[in-house]
Amino acid sequence: MNIADSRWPAPGYQPVRRLRAPREARMPRRRREPDAIGFAGIVAGNGLVLLDTTILNVALPDVRTDLGASAAALPWTADAYTVVFAGLLLAAGAVADRFGPRRVYRWSLAAFAALSLLCAAAPGAAALIGGRALLGAAGAGMVPASLALLAALYPKPARRARAVGAWAALSSIGMIAGPVLGGALVELGGWRLIFLVNPPIAALAIWASRGLHSTRATSPRRADPAGLALSVTGLTSLTFGLIDAGTGGWARPLPVAALLLAAAAFAALAIAERRVPAPALPPALLRLRPVRAAMVTATTATWTVYGVLFLLTHWLVEDRGLGPFQAGLAFLPLTLPMCVLPLLTGRLVARTGTRPAMLAGLTAVAASGGLLAFAGHDAPLGLIAAVQLVLAVGATLSIPAATAELSSSAPAELAATGQGALNAARQAGAALGVAVLGTCGDLGTAGWVVLAGGAAGLVAVRGRGR
Repeated sequence: MNIADSRWPAPGYQPVRRLRAPREARMPRRRREPDAIGFAGIVAGNGLVLLDTTILNVALPDVRTDLGASAAALPWTADAYTVVFAGLLLAAGAVADRFGPRRVYRWSLAAFAALSLLCAAAPGAAALIGGRALLGAAGAGMVPASLALLAALYPKPARRARAVGAWAALSSIGMIAGPVLGGALVELGGWRLIFLVNPPIAALAIWASRGLHSTRATSPRRADPAGLALSVTGLTSLTFGLIDAGTGGWARPLPVAALLLAAAAFAALAIAERRVPAPALPPALLRLRPVRAAMVTATTATWTVYGVLFLLTHWLVEDRGLGPFQAGLAFLPLTLPMCVLPLLTGRLVARTGTRPAMLAGLTAVAASGGLLAFAGHDAPLGLIAAVQLVLAVGATLSIPAATAELSSSAPAELAATGQGALNAARQAGAALGVAVLGTCGDLGTAGWVVLAGGAAGLVAVRGRGR
């Protein structure tokens, strides 16, 4: 055959189609594996939020001297952050689900950095309180969005549980390091340096989160302005009323009025959410038993931890006469385990599931109250250390397990909304703990209250089942 006369392709030739591997298989291995840098970006943002809940407290005397703040205004330079943060968590979750968790998270980090600079330059107490309130709004945008990003980064439940444990342990370092770092910065150059720490951390978190991906609904939910407004009003009023009652007493009209407003807002929210096609807090989400169990578990553990912290701080300083540094050392049995034990919780949840860890955690929370019930006015510090250690075990079992439970139970399109609801419940629980245990009067009475609260949470979660 003359090659020059041959035709190509030959008649009847059918080309063999090249089989292409699925997209995930064609991606480089480093892209398929969870991104350690992205995980660090999530942890850094959450650590920053927790850092600002505690770092300013030790600087309040310096703030009062420098700005001439009144005794009534001084606590709100710290608490304005908590009130707004708690009030906006649910709304922030809905916003993240609508516009995408990655976008909301990164913009919130940028806002947190800029607002920190404004707080550092505050000329007076009113400006500082306003700046702290805006910081709380930025922090609220970060938390539910970051947890939705974490769930997307680790889609497999077992790996997600371990990741949540690591996230809880590493993020808790921010809360625990706050008083120590704040005290050092005040000694170094005054309270304004406290806010100059935030921008570099936020910048690193923005850089580390650049490669994160998040799921966004193909058809975003319609906005529910009435539901969002009612949820913000209810959560803000509830948190404000509880904090004000815990610090100034219940026998005043202001906290009572705030709590009545919160009750009215929540009642209106329950009615309104049944009548709109896309509610801010979908009733279908709350009808899921695992979601309700996760919220009860996390709230019970949180109100106990914050209430006991507030109670023991007052007892150690006022009744035992310890100085601030000695009192800080006395809390090591509670704070140090909270930096380590969540890592073990993540591994435990990956092996046994979330429910056993939640039940064991609530049992330990109730047991810490049982120990505290036997503490008198001159209780030995060894008993107080034992109470803290048992409570640390309970909290570090309960809260990461509840977070993992909600992450695996909430629909993907409601991931941030669910995490916003969980964290809003936790923040309200923290305010409740301060308000309730702060008015108990003695350690023994507070112990019985903790025991009853832990037992009630345990019964509620056991009864909900799967």
